[in-house]
Amino acid sequence: MRHDSPLMLPIAKVTQENSSVKTFWFDFALQSHPGQFVMLWIPGVDQKPFSIAYDDGRRFGLSIFAVGPHSKKLFDHAVGERVGVTGPYGNPFSVQKNRHYITVAGGYGAGPLGFLAERLEETCSTVDFCIGARTSDLLLFEKLAKKLSHVTVHVATDDGSRGHHGYVTDIVRELLEKKNKQKKDTILSACGPELMEKAVLNLANEFNVDCDISIERYMKCGVGICGQCCVDDSGIRLCTEGPVVNRKTANTIVEFGKYHRDKTGKKIDY
Repeated sequence: MRHDSPLMLPIAKVTQENSSVKTFWFDFALQSHPGQFVMLWIPGVDQKPFSIAYDDGRRFGLSIFAVGPHSKKLFDHAVGERVGVTGPYGNPFSVQKNRHYITVAGGYGAGPLGFLAERLEETCSTVDFCIGARTSDLLLFEKLAKKLSHVTVHVATDDGSRGHHGYVTDIVRELLEKKNKQKKDTILSACGPELMEKAVLNLANEFNVDCDISIERYMKCGVGICGQCCVDDSGIRLCTEGPVVNRKTANTIVEFGKYHRDKTGKKIDY
C-alpha cells in the first residue's frame, strides 16, 4: 500500500554501516520491493528521496550517506525522533525464479541490491554480489551478503585496499565470460554511480543479457507530477516509470551516462 500523506514515524534504531553511512530503522510494515524508494520529510528542512535498503515485512531501513543539508540534519536525529515518510514509490528490480543474478553495486548503491539479494533467497535464484568502492572502509553490505547461502560475494576497490584493484565492472566482465553459455539465464542488476551503470549496460548489450538499472535523477514529488526527473529524449518520469528500468528502456535514454540536470534543470555533464 502506498502512503501519499506523510507517516510521522519515530526512528526505532540507528546503525553505523561504515565511516560515512548510517541506517535509520523504522518499525513499520512498509511492504516495499527492492529498488523502490520513499520520500523522507524533515519538517522545516526539506523532503528528499531515499532508496530502501531493508524491508522484512515488519520494519524497514534506509541506508543514508550524509551529503547535503537534509541528510546531515537527519544524522543529528536521535532514536525516538519523528520524520515524515511517504511511499513506497517507483518501479522495482525484477525478482524472478531459477535465474542467475549478477548484482553490481557502487558505493551506497549496495543498499537496494542487498535488499534484492535477500529477497532472491526465496526464489531459488543464485547471485554473484559485486560491490565496489573507492577504499575498503567505504564498502557496504559485504557481511550481509556473505550470510546468504545463495550468494557469492566479489569486491573491488579503486585503491586496491580490498579485493580486485580496479573497477567492479572488471569483475562483471569476467563473470559474464565464464557464464557465456548460460547467458540466457543471467540478469544484471545495477545501482550506483551513473558511469558505472552505463558500463554495466554496455556489458549487457555486448553479452546480450537481461539488465535492470536503477537510474538516479533529481526528484521533487515522487508521484510523477512535477516532471523534474523526466529524461531526454523519452520523457520517462524516473519516479514512476523508474527508477529501475530494463535494458531496452535504458538504451533509449539519450542522456544516460552523458549528463543529468540539477534542481534548476541545467545540464551537468559527467
